[in-house]
Amino acid sequence: MDVHQYCQQRAAASGSSFYYSFVFLPAATRRAITAFYALCRELDDVVDECREPQVAAAKLVWWRDEISRSATGSASHPVTRALFDTPQGRAIPAPLLHEIVAGMEMDLLQTRYADFAALNQYCYRVASVVGEIAATIFAGETEHPPAPALLQPYAHTLGLAFQLTNIIRDVGEDARRGRIYLPQDELRRFGLSDSDILQGKNSPAFQALMQFQYTRATACYAQALASLPVQARRAQRPGLVMAAIYRTLLDEIQRADFPVLNTRVSLTPLRKLWLAGKTWLRA
Repeated sequence: MDVHQYCQQRAAASGSSFYYSFVFLPAATRRAITAFYALCRELDDVVDECREPQVAAAKLVWWRDEISRSATGSASHPVTRALFDTPQGRAIPAPLLHEIVAGMEMDLLQTRYADFAALNQYCYRVASVVGEIAATIFAGETEHPPAPALLQPYAHTLGLAFQLTNIIRDVGEDARRGRIYLPQDELRRFGLSDSDILQGKNSPAFQALMQFQYTRATACYAQALASLPVQARRAQRPGLVMAAIYRTLLDEIQRADFPVLNTRVSLTPLRKLWLAGKTWLRA
């Protein structure tokens, strides 16, 4: 199988909202971002699907080495071969990709976060860096793309907003894996304990905590969109599509009174596609 076909199938099979933001892109850019997304999925699956922490850690070490090999043209995995087969992929600094691996390694070593500052470091590695790389790939569609530094505030904050949405959506699912991403000091502030989350206890206190998380996430969306340079808006339409889908999902969770301890709220593929098309045309 062609390496780009492998990445396409990997991305499509995930059903992720990110996939819907790629469908309107020109072929060259779509190949690059799909390969990058497939790489992120491979790394994420190491943590989520490997039950032996030592095996997962060894696999992440292999991926770190694979990224370094890819930078010298010696990639062996289909997703890294596909990514570095594109000009956009070859332009990605290896240290940024290593940051994503470091974020995955945090998931193997850490299941609690003392406060938002600690959580923010994790979000930076697994989401903000992803946003920065993606925004740079999208920027290549413009004749005179803005300097990456101009896109960083937008990309980093939008990545944080996405990850906070994931954390809200997956509270129950993560708890069943023994992980609590909600900051420990914020649990205490609302009169909650780890056992309340692990046992799936819905309560007025839990609802108040989740409303607090919702407010923070929506503020990140607003801050990210406000920091996007006007001249970059058209090229960054894929990110705006993702923002529309994720923000709609976040609002659905809030309207349903945060049933996230026992239910995974999601949008239908048709609704995601509708949001993608509407946002793309308006941007």
